[in-house]
Amino acid sequence: MRDGRSVVSIAAVVLAAGSSSRFGQPKQLVRFGGEPLLERAVRVAHGAGCSPIVVVLGAMHEQVVAGCSLAEVVAVINDEWEEGMSSSIRLGVHTVGSIGGDVRGVVIMTCDQPAVSADHLQRLMGGCEVRASRYAGRNGVPVFFPKECFAALAKLAGDTGARELLRNVSYEDLPGGEVDVDTVSDLERARQAFE
Repeated sequence: MRDGRSVVSIAAVVLAAGSSSRFGQPKQLVRFGGEPLLERAVRVAHGAGCSPIVVVLGAMHEQVVAGCSLAEVVAVINDEWEEGMSSSIRLGVHTVGSIGGDVRGVVIMTCDQPAVSADHLQRLMGGCEVRASRYAGRNGVPVFFPKECFAALAKLAGDTGARELLRNVSYEDLPGGEVDVDTVSDLERARQAFE
C-alpha cells in the first residue's frame, strides 16, 4: 500500500518446463554469463520491476530446483508439461491470479533467450495493449498481456503457446531474439553474440 492505495504491478511468468531434449541436459541450469539461464531470466524480470514472478517448471524439476536459486519467485510444477507451452502458460497465469494483489497484466517469457533485457521488458509493459517481441520477421515472446486477456490465455491448448493471439498486435523489436538455447551449438552462438 502507498498512501492508502494498493500498488498495481505487472507479473512475469517464466516458462521453464520443457525437457531440453535437443540439448541433452536441463538447459535451465546451463551457465550463461556466470549464472544459470533460469536465474538470468528471473533476474531480468526482477530488473524490469515485475512482481510477482512465477516460474513454471516441469520435466526434471527436482534437478532444476536443486541447481537454481529460486528464493524470490513462486515456483510451480506443471505435471502436464508434455502437452506443450500452452499448459505452462495456463498454469502460470492461473497462479498469478490466485496469488491476489492488484496486477494489471503479465509478461510471458522463456528462460532461454539471452537477448532479453530488463529494458526490453519495460518497453513491452509500457502500454495497455498486447505487445509482443519482434524478431526474425515474426512476433513472439516475451510478450505483455493485459489482465483482460487472462481468460483467453486460460483457454490455450497445444504446443503453439499464444502464437495465434500475437498475429496482429503491436510489437517491440528485439534484435537477436531469435537466438534461443535449444542445442549446444545454439549456446555457442549465443555466447558469441551476447557474452
